[in-house]
Amino acid sequence: MPGNQREGMKAGIVVMFELKGALRERLRALHTEFDPRMASELPPHITITGSSGMGPITPQTTDEELSRALGPVALETPPFTVRLDPPMQFMQSTVVVMPIDPHGPIRTLHERIKQAGLEYEPPRFTFTPHLTLSFYPELTRQRLRELLRFRVPEPLLIDAIQAYRAVDIVRTTRVLDLPLGRIPTTVPS
Repeated sequence: MPGNQREGMKAGIVVMFELKGALRERLRALHTEFDPRMASELPPHITITGSSGMGPITPQTTDEELSRALGPVALETPPFTVRLDPPMQFMQSTVVVMPIDPHGPIRTLHERIKQAGLEYEPPRFTFTPHLTLSFYPELTRQRLRELLRFRVPEPLLIDAIQAYRAVDIVRTTRVLDLPLGRIPTTVPS
């Protein structure tokens, strides 16, 4: 990567949980301050697939195929809670994340998605669920220290999954929104 800028999003589809409520707004403000480019590409979220343990679902996958494969996974997975660990630099990089214990219900959900019959790219890392705080910029030591002080003490309820398709290297679009443990009440847009 030239300079301190990363390439854009990898082609394909990622599965995540979009944050809600006050925490979403806190994270949106933090992303806007520390990583405006990331803030413009995706809403604040917990990454479930597409980064570690399972690369992005191939871009040739249609929205219908995605819905057919992930609908039963979402229906069979009850909502669950996770805790965000203190921020850290991911895999000795400049990326800053809040890791989540990779065991328990989040791993079960990840494995169900992985085994749903969709084609996906090989993963670059072992399964490491996380919330990304900063992805693109190389932060100064002072800015990094500020970001590493961020905390989320309350557990997070994961009660839905969303799938985002990379449209180009800087733009994504949500193609699926499924509640966990129940049949969707609206048709995805």
